[in-house]
Amino acid sequence: MAKTDSTASPQTREPRPDEEDDGTAGAPLSTAPTEEGGQAMPGSFGGVRAPGFLGALAWSAREAIGWVRWFWRQLTSMRVALILLFLLSLATIPGSLVPQTSVDAVKAQGWKDQHKTLAPIYDKLGLFHVYSSVWFSAIYILLFVSLIGCIVPRTWQFVGQLRSRPPGAPRHLTRMPAHATWHTDAEPEQVLAAAAKVLRARRFRTEARSEAVAAEKGYLREAGNLLFHISLIVLLVAFASGQLWKSEGGKLIVEGDGFSNTLTQYDDFKSGSLFDPEDLAPFGFRLDGFTGTYERTGPQKGTPREYAAHVTYWDGSDGAERKTDIKVNEPLETAGSKVYLIGHGYSPIVTVRDGKGDIAYRGAVGALPLDSNVTETTVLKVPDYRDKNGNKDQLGFKGFFVPTLDLRTGTMFSQFPGLDNPVLVLTAYHGSLGIDSGMPQNVYQLDLSKMKQFKDKDGSAFKSMLKAGDTMTLPDGAGTLKFEGIKNWATFQVSHQPGNETALAGAAAALLGLAGSLFIQRRRIWVRAVEGEDGRTVVELAGLGRSESARLPEELADIAVALQDAAPLVTPADPAEPSEGARA
Repeated sequence: MAKTDSTASPQTREPRPDEEDDGTAGAPLSTAPTEEGGQAMPGSFGGVRAPGFLGALAWSAREAIGWVRWFWRQLTSMRVALILLFLLSLATIPGSLVPQTSVDAVKAQGWKDQHKTLAPIYDKLGLFHVYSSVWFSAIYILLFVSLIGCIVPRTWQFVGQLRSRPPGAPRHLTRMPAHATWHTDAEPEQVLAAAAKVLRARRFRTEARSEAVAAEKGYLREAGNLLFHISLIVLLVAFASGQLWKSEGGKLIVEGDGFSNTLTQYDDFKSGSLFDPEDLAPFGFRLDGFTGTYERTGPQKGTPREYAAHVTYWDGSDGAERKTDIKVNEPLETAGSKVYLIGHGYSPIVTVRDGKGDIAYRGAVGALPLDSNVTETTVLKVPDYRDKNGNKDQLGFKGFFVPTLDLRTGTMFSQFPGLDNPVLVLTAYHGSLGIDSGMPQNVYQLDLSKMKQFKDKDGSAFKSMLKAGDTMTLPDGAGTLKFEGIKNWATFQVSHQPGNETALAGAAAALLGLAGSLFIQRRRIWVRAVEGEDGRTVVELAGLGRSESARLPEELADIAVALQDAAPLVTPADPAEPSEGARA
């Protein structure tokens, strides 16, 4: 398509009333709020103050309203919204680096004990509870308000653009970034009708004017932009609801025991500020067994190959029982909650008899793993005990359970997580366990401040190494402890996080809106057809987009080619050559 210059071009004629200035034609291509005219920097908004008290009062009111409007314009600008979004991302960094009380209170307290100088400063700054701190909440709420303030006016502007028609053709189409001009013998009305048909076939919205056809396309770009920002608000709402109404707790369950989703059943529990214990969904499950197999050779020795908790669960108080397996990253989903498998270990089963031969305790011994090979520290407390004379006393046992003991290594630590050579090593104490004071105690810790260790006949500390079936006999007829066997235990995390589905939908919508705003182009095309001085029709074609792109000239060229059937190109006749005499 050749571009030709012609003195008959519409560039030289007077502008028509329905034509637009070159700048006006491209002004409404974006829904970004335009800056209001007038004073943009803070200053005096009250204008001239009239004399007297009433004048001062009126001036003060105008001044206050002016400042409020100025602050609102700043807050709802896209620039401030981006700054707040950046600040929110920065504010999450301390929550990742500093131990959070809501996540791990023990770890947070340990950090405070190790950093006596920084701990008070961090505490005043709220760095141990970042996501519930005042400054994080302020950023969060301001971002929420800013996004809403940005979206509402843009939405109304976008609706107005959808209802409006494409603007008229500019006076000088050849000044557009992409344009073409040619001559044809077709009538102007025929050219314009063909142009409207071609543009509508390409899904352009068209508007026929007296000498031109205006067309516009790419409205979904702004729709995608609005969808992206609305999705951010959805994500913020989902995150806030999840933090306010969430609940999360841990439970250690020995094989054969069960769990009901009530607050008293949890070993540890944390929740959002608006959580109500009555919101806990009624469900439960029982640990039927555990399967754990491990790699036995090579560099990955001890790595789990099969790691699954076999459970029976039910919904509601009278729900039908169903069996399933809970694996790592494969939680049980029931009643709106997820049950995750966190860890696994072994519980030695013991029977303790007092000095009279009566059973004082029978059951599992509390144990916590110390390493990846499941070397466990064990603690057993026996408060209901009588010595050989029938006097009330209390017993305490402390030691280790080793699934695979190998004395050739010179250490008491387990060499493999499987039960290849299980051994229970215990020392025994008697005295006061400190549980009668009414103060809560950790079941995995033994307070030795008021207890005495049993001694052998030679005065050394009494201790014993037991295999399954062995019995420890306490000195002076104080009783016995028999190692009956071993059961598996598993730790579970029960998590109820409302808003996850909403957050997922918001994230998907945000990606969809972002793709639309990046890959869809808003563009306008004009086709003008007028009769030239030589009697032929001059066709002008021009396009304008929001940003420079190679796609617009290509699209314009395709439209020009499509118009060739209705408006074929005709080369204008050159003026007659002067004669030789005339040259002379």
